[in-house]
Amino acid sequence: MKRATITALTVASGVLLASAVHAGTPSAQMLANTCAGCHGPNGISNGPAIPNLASISRDYFIDAMKAYAANERAASIMGRIARGYSDNEIKSMAGYFSALKFTSAKQKFNAAQAKKGSKLHKKYCEKCHEDGGRSSEDDAGILAGQWKPYLKYTMQDFLAGKRAMPKKMKKRVDKMVKEKGKNSLAIVNEFYASQK
Repeated sequence: MKRATITALTVASGVLLASAVHAGTPSAQMLANTCAGCHGPNGISNGPAIPNLASISRDYFIDAMKAYAANERAASIMGRIARGYSDNEIKSMAGYFSALKFTSAKQKFNAAQAKKGSKLHKKYCEKCHEDGGRSSEDDAGILAGQWKPYLKYTMQDFLAGKRAMPKKMKKRVDKMVKEKGKNSLAIVNEFYASQK
């Protein structure tokens, strides 16, 4: 065989092999679809104890998955699930979910408490959870429109030390509870539940 033919066959084999490997790599949407059973299609959860993932900050998603994988964040099954993905797959899913449009959970709320919760949010939470809790830009998580039970259980994990609370958040939560009572947490959640 001539050297040029061998070289051409070698190059062609390399291209075919690379194509086969690439074809086996799941797309971001395929990876994200594995989350749909709990977090709903397009990251919109139907389960009140499970958060919506649509519009989540890329960095927040990546940090959460790493914390679950390292057993640094309380979870029932997310630790095992997170350990099943590579860093690149997690980054791919983060990009996919961050590009989706957020849809608020359809839930009942107490309008009078939501009004009081709005004031609590502005005084204690707005600095990080901007735009009434809708913004994910500070990597603080979307609160507005999330399920009330999810927010309640997450706060319980923070307060019980099952999940690390950022220092600036701890300072503000402690101040709010001291000044307004422990029920202030439930009241501010009514505000988040009222946000569309």
